Amino acid sequence: MNYIFFILIAVSIIIGIFNNTLGEVVNSMLKACDTAVKISFSLIGIMAFWLGIMRIAEKSGIVKILSKLLEPAAKILFKDIKKDSPAIGDISMSITANALGLTNAATPIGLKVMKELQEENPHKDKASDAMCMFLGMNTAGFQIIPATVVAVLAGAGAEKPAEIILPALIVTTLSFFIAIITALILQKIWRKYD
Repeated sequence: MNYIFFILIAVSIIIGIFNNTLGEVVNSMLKACDTAVKISFSLIGIMAFWLGIMRIAEKSGIVKILSKLLEPAAKILFKDIKKDSPAIGDISMSITANALGLTNAATPIGLKVMKELQEENPHKDKASDAMCMFLGMNTAGFQIIPATVVAVLAGAGAEKPAEIILPALIVTTLSFFIAIITALILQKIWRKYD
């Protein structure tokens, strides 16, 4: 990543020199740095609030209740997993944590799920259908409350940063279901070649 940023900055400066706009390039860089710092500081309060709310939901058991509600659907989508597998409950917990914006909690749970799925995987050299399904679902990023986006919009000075919640819910729901459908279709296609 450092190399990419270095190349972007170097190319900008070189083009600024050739176009005789180096002063504008430098001013734009400084202005962008100032804006980034302001947004970062405004994120602190909003993120602390949302993470606190989500932590309360986690500690009060709301996350576990939601994950129990999701468990039957997880059993349907992950048919190759053993019925008594701990991965089912962890998959539900991961999806619930992501949906509530608890990405800090969802990441270690997701890694645990992948480890459990790999242990059940009969072909250790390639990902199982369950692993691909879980990866697709997590990558789709279903979120009920996009706390980070709301925080960035508020930090950037948006008048109504919470207006993003409904569009984000619609988009992440669609992407979530498209990821599931795509995984199911690809499972059938790849089974023909196994």
